[in-house]
Amino acid sequence: MTERRLGGLHDPADGWTPTQLEMETPSVARMYDYLLGGKDHLSVDRERADEAVTADPLFPRVVRENRAFLARVVRFLAEEHGIDQFLDIGTGLPTQDNVHQIAQRYNPHAQVVYVDNDPVVLSHGRALLANNDKTTVITADLREPESLLDHPDVKRLIDFERPVALLLLAILHFVPDHQDPHGILDRLRDALPSGSFLAVSHGCPDLRPDVVHRLEEIYSRTASPAKARTRDEVQRFFGDFEMVEPGLEWVPWWRPETEPGEDADLVWFLGGVGRKP
Repeated sequence: MTERRLGGLHDPADGWTPTQLEMETPSVARMYDYLLGGKDHLSVDRERADEAVTADPLFPRVVRENRAFLARVVRFLAEEHGIDQFLDIGTGLPTQDNVHQIAQRYNPHAQVVYVDNDPVVLSHGRALLANNDKTTVITADLREPESLLDHPDVKRLIDFERPVALLLLAILHFVPDHQDPHGILDRLRDALPSGSFLAVSHGCPDLRPDVVHRLEEIYSRTASPAKARTRDEVQRFFGDFEMVEPGLEWVPWWRPETEPGEDADLVWFLGGVGRKP
């Protein structure tokens, strides 16, 4: 496959080509990729991400801790609970140790559907998964849960008669209150059978309100403005699901494999996993 370089983004010649608007508007998926040390971003994304790092020099640490939380969640569900179906909404750009790689390490037959509404995620995801018939990536929107659940690739790979892991990491803070994120979660939870799991991570202002509200202002100048929510608001996303120990926790402290280390208590993302009775 030939490639042409566009800013910092490697764009497959037969895949996604950014529009002028996309080249002028920071993408949160590409900013996240940049903060993780990836290569799939444009100068406009780097500029806005650098502004966020100026506001919070620990922001790259926050992003890395969220990614590490994802890895621990998938490993926990696949290894300890035998979950072999994962629906990852708001997946972002592919990086190291993606959900399917972790899950299929423990069960080669595990099936994964990635969901995102960013066209560059679809292009890169399809290239990564070209030879993996148990994993796919689709373009759909969390804010339209019925359409997402009815997508033919979701129906093909996810059997809603058996337990499913629904992953919503660092995505719900991009759904503003007027779009009823709690109602969206009600519909998604209702679609899951008993024994399924819901994993959520979310920006929370409770720990460092001044920093988090400054970052909200910075993200208001991207394609996806963000709204941090309090611990109580994030807890509501789990509904009546039974929380897995240690409950809703700052992500470095959710089942850490090693001591989280210096500044872990300043990481302002909450994360948790709940099980449907």
